[in-house]
Amino acid sequence: MTGILVLGVFIILAFLSVPILTAIIIAAATGVVALGFTDQLGIVSQQMLDGINSPTLLSVPFFILAGNLLNGLQLTDRIFRFANNVVGHIRGGLAQVNILASLLFAGISGAAVADCAALGTVEVKAMRERGYPADFAAGVTAASSIIGPIFPPSIPLLIFAFVANASVGRLFLAGVLPAIVLLIVLMTYVHIVSARRNFPKDPRPPLKEILLSAVDGLLTLLAPGIILGAMLTGFTTASEAGVLACLYAMALGIWYRTLNMKVLITAFRETAILSTIALLMIGFSACVGWILAFDMVPQRLAEFILGSIDAKWQFLLIYLMFLVLIGCVFDATAALIILVPIMLPIVDGFEIDRVHFGIFTVLTLMVGILTPPIGIALYIMMDVAKLPFEAVAKATVPFLIPIVIAVLLITFVPSISLFLPDLVYGAP
Repeated sequence: MTGILVLGVFIILAFLSVPILTAIIIAAATGVVALGFTDQLGIVSQQMLDGINSPTLLSVPFFILAGNLLNGLQLTDRIFRFANNVVGHIRGGLAQVNILASLLFAGISGAAVADCAALGTVEVKAMRERGYPADFAAGVTAASSIIGPIFPPSIPLLIFAFVANASVGRLFLAGVLPAIVLLIVLMTYVHIVSARRNFPKDPRPPLKEILLSAVDGLLTLLAPGIILGAMLTGFTTASEAGVLACLYAMALGIWYRTLNMKVLITAFRETAILSTIALLMIGFSACVGWILAFDMVPQRLAEFILGSIDAKWQFLLIYLMFLVLIGCVFDATAALIILVPIMLPIVDGFEIDRVHFGIFTVLTLMVGILTPPIGIALYIMMDVAKLPFEAVAKATVPFLIPIVIAVLLITFVPSISLFLPDLVYGAP
């Protein structure tokens, strides 16, 4: 009963637009009072410390810092130029560039919101100047931003690895092919729309220009490969890979001569703020998770679902719809930390691979940020494109069709996610 009370308080506060961190703290406090532990408040700090005492979580601030450093080093234009030279000559070329740049930028930021904010300004401006409707430019930018959280390195996948006790290396590898699947379905959809609406295309650039842009951006594009390679070869752990990412980002800044004290101060300040919020959220979420476990909520829910639903595909469909609703309202970090431990007994009961579970869970949560009327990506693009919310939402909703197709494909064909990790690490 206490677990249901805690979840109820958290959900109600979230729907009332109370900041997620505040909602988690109040929910945790409610649970402590309901359990009668008000004279043993040391339990709260103990659970919080246990919740963040993990080598995997140590890498989170470093990957956030690496992303902030790379974002401040003026690398966006290099990525955009290279993507434009590769696919800009296709019908609707700049829209295709938009999607491809999101995949390339994912290796820098690993976050959908960062993609919208950093690439959005450049992409929407360029598409408007070439005659694309502003709302379409905003829609394709928002839709392509969800590639980032499943392509390595990914902060949500790091959080999932910690919560589900899964391998970071396997999760990072598992995100590569699903990200490419998402890229293909979005580019196919844009090609169909562009042909029907006769969107412009740029002249095919000479091979020399393509090679020059590739060389210019090569060091940036190698970032995810270096991080993955260091982890897979055993040269670094996940935590050390985060440090390596920071060192690599600063080395790029020195090479391109864009690293200065202002970039460093801004990156460290933003990292301190984001890391503090993230770790506080993880700590209090761990406390909420302990309360739910104390009240045996995961076990009871597993018994109910496994006794009520016979087929795995039925559970998966219900779970996906639930994730979209959760993704509309909750921050991905909070959703993963609270939701995943509850679902793990059910996932294990249906014999779903945890790495595969992590990929489609993170991806489907990201669909929520595109879903009106609450999706945060829509509000970011409203500000970036200087358009009314209704225009951005109306332009983004059609992109949910190919995205849903990709989500279903990735969810019901586990080999898409598991092929690379099984190839490298062997089947578990």
